[in-house]
Amino acid sequence: MKKYVAAIDQGTTSTRCIIFDKGGNIVSMGQKEHEQIFPKPGWVEHNPEEIWKYTQEVIAQARIARSISVDDIAAVGITNQRETTVVWNRKSGRPYYNALVWQDTRTSDLVQHYQQIDEDDWFRITTGLPLATYFSALKLRWLLDNVPNLRRDAEKGDALFGNMDTYLIWHLTGGPKGGMHITDVTNASRTQLMNIFMIKWDDQVLERLNIPFQMLPRIMPSSHPYGTVTAEPLRSVVLSGDLGDQQAALVGQACLSPGEAKNTYGTGCFMLMNTGTEVVPSRSGLLTTTAYQFSGEPVHYALEGSVAIAGALVQWLRDNLGIIQQSSDIETLARTVTDNGGVYFVPAFSGLYAPYWKSQARGIMAGLTRYATKAHIARAALEATAFQTKEVLDAMERDSGIQLSSLRVDGGMVVNELLMQFQSDILGVSVIRPKMIETTALGAAYAAGLAVGFWTGQEDIKRNWGMDKKWEPAMPAAERERHYLYWQKAVERSFDWQE
Repeated sequence: MKKYVAAIDQGTTSTRCIIFDKGGNIVSMGQKEHEQIFPKPGWVEHNPEEIWKYTQEVIAQARIARSISVDDIAAVGITNQRETTVVWNRKSGRPYYNALVWQDTRTSDLVQHYQQIDEDDWFRITTGLPLATYFSALKLRWLLDNVPNLRRDAEKGDALFGNMDTYLIWHLTGGPKGGMHITDVTNASRTQLMNIFMIKWDDQVLERLNIPFQMLPRIMPSSHPYGTVTAEPLRSVVLSGDLGDQQAALVGQACLSPGEAKNTYGTGCFMLMNTGTEVVPSRSGLLTTTAYQFSGEPVHYALEGSVAIAGALVQWLRDNLGIIQQSSDIETLARTVTDNGGVYFVPAFSGLYAPYWKSQARGIMAGLTRYATKAHIARAALEATAFQTKEVLDAMERDSGIQLSSLRVDGGMVVNELLMQFQSDILGVSVIRPKMIETTALGAAYAAGLAVGFWTGQEDIKRNWGMDKKWEPAMPAAERERHYLYWQKAVERSFDWQE
């Protein structure tokens, strides 16, 4: 009898394999961080071969730690950093270039070019996404324009494109020896190449961006028995789940009904609201995206607000400024002061995402005086995540017409209780942390397990969800408004910094 489901969580800073039991509990885990490559200001890359190597290693770690046999594992699912773009050779499996990470801004000139000829917001209406450096399409166009011989091989059908889910699935299922070149509806929706209504690659988008169709993977449901793993660490296990990381967290949080929302606090910060089987175009700077598709069911959609820099700001304070020794130190340091000392930190390192979509914005600190200390900067850095979340939530309520009374949260930063209390204060609603905060990997596991009958239906997922802690707003309304006013003034000063 199969006892477990495995999830491969290929994130921005690390790759993990987590093995879950039927109750949605972690049985075992392996994790390895990969290199962050910064060749130029605004350029962010990963080595795909390093990530594939580490993927195999973390699977082995997770199995060895608890002596888990492949015969014990019912299925495996994948969740991944979305938008990160990789191209590789069909015959050799070798990447043509490093993966361009979702944070990378080298396509700014392409964004400006297409914005000038984007009649009536055509790209957003067709794909659900505004023109921005964030998405895969222009990253792929940059690679085609700048990597020697890539366009030639793409037109011959020898060069394959995908986000990290597609790259790993191809390798897991045989690589050059018949590996499956597929993606799911959620990852496809983040490329800016898919028609959001028709759930297929859009010929007009491909023509406008000059991208060969034969590079693209086949679009599949998020939960479906795709095939069998041939790579050694999971040989013979059914591969049956694939979700972009934020959609996986939505499933892991059991937000399976229209109007339910979650916010994930990781490298970036991402709030999604399930809108059911209806496409809801945004009028407030949000993204219209797919939420998931279970096998045999229609596609479910979501509104999303994406924030580029959240946990990455804490890493920056640690690695670039040396203000803290490890990420967990930030809460201790921030608690040594009672407020931010008038300091506001706008971390627009990669421009501003939702709801502004300003690629030319750059990070600023405002309100500095001789009174300010590194503790005030630490507190302002935490508060920046909460303020950005408020901007997204306000936009989401305007677009959906639904006023949220609570927000489910997950991701690495939710262990920071100072941040969670401030988040509740600045939103004016309850903030709820689940017992299982590894909801991204759990969502991928659910997708895989549902496809093979390990979990019998969505009610199993809802029963597994449980609350760990709840924060209630305690800040007076006048103080909340004052803080938010200063935040908005700081944000305005970050606009159009880059010429």
